[in-house]
Amino acid sequence: MKNLDDFTSKELVDAVVEGIQEKKGVNIVILDMTKIENTICEYFIICDGDSNVHVDAIAESVNDYVRKKLNDRPVHLEGSDNAEWILIDYVDVIVHVFQRSIREFYNLEGLWADAKRTEIRNLF
Repeated sequence: MKNLDDFTSKELVDAVVEGIQEKKGVNIVILDMTKIENTICEYFIICDGDSNVHVDAIAESVNDYVRKKLNDRPVHLEGSDNAEWILIDYVDVIVHVFQRSIREFYNLEGLWADAKRTEIRNLF
């Protein structure tokens, strides 16, 4: 687990985004929750993949990048059994890796429309 002095949430966000991009996750959005009262974290990172295999590969890549770059592991990981929506919880940063249709159905960006939104361009 991390020591709070070891790295910032921004460094964690950057490592997560790199992990997503490594496996060609698309439609990456960072929701900055720091200005919203009573939120469960500082950042949501949302992306999607094309299939359950792709979603699982993206989630594994995120875990690998964060572990290698920051020596951190998630406190909770959920959804890898069916890989339609994998949630990776790093306490201050929560990552949501969706299949596209599931992402559209739950519309987390709409639920957190008050958050500052940053879209990350696809690299390919």
